[in-house]
Amino acid sequence: MADSFYDAFTPEEIARISAAGTRVHVPEGWSPIWESTPADKAYIILDGTVSVRQHGTEIARLGAGDIVGEAAIVNHSLRTASIVALTPLELIHFTDTTVRALSEEMPTFRAALEAVAVERFAGR
Repeated sequence: MADSFYDAFTPEEIARISAAGTRVHVPEGWSPIWESTPADKAYIILDGTVSVRQHGTEIARLGAGDIVGEAAIVNHSLRTASIVALTPLELIHFTDTTVRALSEEMPTFRAALEAVAVERFAGR
């Protein structure tokens, strides 16, 4: 996979993706996504580091340029992991509806989401 989720896109596509979401700040220690909950949102990390945890055990750390929460939306499933902010986070928040709309409108976005989801599930 590319170093950043955004590496797969042109500057125009990045602007379109970013404009579709809402910038949010999440304090250190907060958990914007919980394991075994419905897939109602996804985030692109602009700044900061998160711990990805399954059953309380860290399975990965992700940072700037990574997307989180996409796999459950792509797979129409419950969350497979929780995300915990290890530092204060700057994120772009997307609703599940926005993720699906971007996937329909932008084949490159759909392909990038699917690539991330495949890579993450292959590593488990």
